[in-house]
Amino acid sequence: MKKMILSIVTGVACFFLLASLKPPSYQVAVLKYKGGGDYYANPTSVPNLVEYVNKNLGMNIDPEVPFAEAGSPELFNYPWVHMTGHGNVVFSSDDVSNIRAYLIGGGFLHISDNYGLDKFIRKEMKKVFPELDFVELPFGHPIYHQAYDFPSGLPKVHEHEGNAPQGFALLWEERVVCFYDYECDLGDGWDSYEVHKDSQETRTKALKMGANILQYVLMGGDGKQ
Repeated sequence: MKKMILSIVTGVACFFLLASLKPPSYQVAVLKYKGGGDYYANPTSVPNLVEYVNKNLGMNIDPEVPFAEAGSPELFNYPWVHMTGHGNVVFSSDDVSNIRAYLIGGGFLHISDNYGLDKFIRKEMKKVFPELDFVELPFGHPIYHQAYDFPSGLPKVHEHEGNAPQGFALLWEERVVCFYDYECDLGDGWDSYEVHKDSQETRTKALKMGANILQYVLMGGDGKQ
């Protein structure tokens, strides 16, 4: 009997030990916004990124990637939200207060300019943080040096205006709450090959950079999350 009890206790202890060793579970989302811009662009991109990090970094992110409306309390269910599109963006006053509360409260917004988004998103994010400006992150920033090393910053995925890619951030109390890839188009690079016919090298670089962003946010890559 004592051996049986010891065996049961040992089994239960092992179960909880193994459970504690599993990576924490997350779900990420894509931001749905008003204004007529195609927030739904690149439908395969974030699911592909999730699959990549689960496989290569051992993360445990739900493969289902829902849309989260800018003004909805559901936004707070997701530690990382992706935003993209080509056209107009309009944040209502409710959207502004909700996004601000979400980001100050620990959420993270990744914006990927799918070409044409820049002039709209800068204006709308200024509504969210009127006291902040986008600043370009130096190449030595931790976001470029997680599982994968990008000593020259963002990889170039697609040509827009022929400029070098830039990674901008909004910093709230020294914490990156929003990362904006410009002249880069990471989201296109995450899409399935059939969508843009990008080379495997280009897609891999984009996925690795995306993995860095997720790791930075979800696994405390800057030591402050």
